[in-house]
Amino acid sequence: MEISGHTQMLCLIGSPVEHSGSPAMYNYSFRKLGLDYAYMAFDIREEETREAIQALRLLHVRGFNITMPCKMAALECCDELSQAARLIGAVNTVVNEHGRLVGHNTDGIGWIQSCRELGFEIRGAKMTIAGAGGAATAIQIASALEGVREMSIFARKANFFGNGEATVEKIRSSVPECVVNLYDLADKDRFYEEIGDSDIFTNATRVGMKPMDDQSLIEDTGVFRKDLVVSDVVYNPRLTKLLADAQAAGCKTVPGIGMLLWQGAEAFRLYTGQEMPVQEVMERYFME
Repeated sequence: MEISGHTQMLCLIGSPVEHSGSPAMYNYSFRKLGLDYAYMAFDIREEETREAIQALRLLHVRGFNITMPCKMAALECCDELSQAARLIGAVNTVVNEHGRLVGHNTDGIGWIQSCRELGFEIRGAKMTIAGAGGAATAIQIASALEGVREMSIFARKANFFGNGEATVEKIRSSVPECVVNLYDLADKDRFYEEIGDSDIFTNATRVGMKPMDDQSLIEDTGVFRKDLVVSDVVYNPRLTKLLADAQAAGCKTVPGIGMLLWQGAEAFRLYTGQEMPVQEVMERYFME
């Protein structure tokens, strides 16, 4: 489709962005559905976030995605926040609603949708999740809001434990029906005990990501059982050691690439009111 005076602009801001697949994914979807939008990527440093968003507001862009390191700074520039974005404390999607910038965080719902597409419903389930960083927090908050019954969060004392404590307090305050506890990831006995009592285990740490692709948080693979769902947010490599070991034990697995795809699809719906052609996008841009 040709760009005209009626074309609405969408974009990605953050740094670095030159290797992002978002422009190709969104522009392909616009062409496929005959929508008059165009999507660009702009390299914006964290300290430039507010100025960049003021410019995007002035240009009346329909919306924009935010990647690191601008997610938390962008939150302060929004006029309104979704419940998930407010609780997570970061935005990755902003929609311009007639001049009001509404911030969303689609990471968590993207993960939930990737589970649903593979036949696992998070509602009513118990989850053990490792990690308390940005991706982990998004999954934890979204899962609580979507009706997870119980959640056991494990984090390293030296890293994001304080963030995990804050997340637990937010969930207990906002979703009191969700039972949530935080444990030290160094406590392996408790770690394996909680996984053994869970419906799903999720790795939301960087363990398994290149160059740590020969590593897994699960050293005792005897904890895997056929009715356990195993999820990983790492998508490079696509098949992490965690997922390979889980599959070998007969577990159903949820790869990290699904979260990447579905968080983008949720943002697409917020921008356009239509559903992204996910299957075509998956085959074109996400299949190895």
